[in-house]
Amino acid sequence: MPSTVTVTPWRVFNVEVGALRRLSPSFLRVTFAGPGLERFADNGYDQRIKLALPLPGSRVAELPNGPDWYQRWRELPDDRRSPVRTYTVRKVRQQLREVDVDLVLHGDGGPATRWAGRARRGDRLALVGPDAGYPGRHGGVEFRPPRDGLLLLAGDETAAPAICAILERLPAGARGHALIEVPDPGDVLPVTAPPGVTVSWLARGGGGYGSRLLPAVTALAAELLPAARPALAPVGAAGPDPLMDVDVDREILWEVPPSSAPASLYAWLAGEAGVIRGLRRHLIAERGLGRDAVAFMGYWRLGRADS
Repeated sequence: MPSTVTVTPWRVFNVEVGALRRLSPSFLRVTFAGPGLERFADNGYDQRIKLALPLPGSRVAELPNGPDWYQRWRELPDDRRSPVRTYTVRKVRQQLREVDVDLVLHGDGGPATRWAGRARRGDRLALVGPDAGYPGRHGGVEFRPPRDGLLLLAGDETAAPAICAILERLPAGARGHALIEVPDPGDVLPVTAPPGVTVSWLARGGGGYGSRLLPAVTALAAELLPAARPALAPVGAAGPDPLMDVDVDREILWEVPPSSAPASLYAWLAGEAGVIRGLRRHLIAERGLGRDAVAFMGYWRLGRADS
């Protein structure tokens, strides 16, 4: 009889830490291994996943299985609900049943940083990711450039794994620029990009978030869009179709067009929400980049805990 098992786009993978590698002062690569990861879909680009982290004093994190895992997880008592955080897949090796995830060591005392500081091989975690057995689009990939035109990738260290994964999947003829702000000069990571894509690592040293990224993107936009007119009226301006502001302290800044129309420039920007909001305003309201040609994602917000 034919199987009646329904394959859903996402599933819970029970994994363990197979290897840990400190890449730089701010990046730790964790290799997760386990039975079933041969079914982890290798979609590339900025594929998001969920990772359940151990509670304090434990080296094990579990999630309920099944498509309703999220609701069942929310119903758990606080002392049994493992913290869940969102990350980008850095590398998938299906035959070896391994998935790499690069963690940023913020030093902010959050669950992810606490666990990363004491992670050991053999720690058991749960990872929610795309199931290769599902025949349709899984979701969680926001990089959707048009076939032609220049690319602009920009973000801080939290976006660095996604930008590197995107660069390594670009076609050989891709052209554009990648700007990556990191805390320390030692955080420059090796990455393979097409010859036509320039990769610039911007170490902010003791500067604040965005102190290198904002002026770099602004200067590059003036070069790439020298004669552009605003696509929308600036925030607060009168007139039709003004650019609506986003209160990043109360809302999530996440604007991704479902598909990208032909454009001379496609931009993908992610990182600290306040910085990305400023770039959004500049590129759309001041430089005239169409909203169907740009993805803006506030990965995190300074001063606000991830929940």
